Amino acid sequence: MNTIKRTDSENPDFVALVKMLDAYLAVTDGDEHAFYSQYNKIDKIRHVVVFYENDIAIGCGAIKPFGEDAMEVKRMFVTPQGRNKGIASKMLTELENWTKELGYSRCVLETGARQTEAIALYKKNGYQVTENYGQYVGVENSVCFEKRFFPSL
Repeated sequence: MNTIKRTDSENPDFVALVKMLDAYLAVTDGDEHAFYSQYNKIDKIRHVVVFYENDIAIGCGAIKPFGEDAMEVKRMFVTPQGRNKGIASKMLTELENWTKELGYSRCVLETGARQTEAIALYKKNGYQVTENYGQYVGVENSVCFEKRFFPSL
């Protein structure tokens, strides 16, 4: 049975999954890992989702406020055994729904240019490449995305 749990960054399953994510990114980001890791702290994140398959945590993601109208998607990760099952899209949809429930009109995110699976995921889910924002301006390896939500009439 699959479930998505809304929680926060104190959740031990989230903390464990983020450690796996950081180990993975240390390899793929290479020399740039230290730059990125300074922006990926997880303390005090109030909006976290953890995906469970048969009560085992195999995926996570988070959102945090970014300006007045946006939430930034952070710490998206699915364990190798959970990949290619649509789990990342389900978690992303849950984060988007939570963003809308909180009254925000868009999600923004950044991923590395070498994260081809992540780039494909975001494009498949309606995210548009946008100008690099904030600390990612001028960073060649960064690809920034945005997805706007419009109020239903």
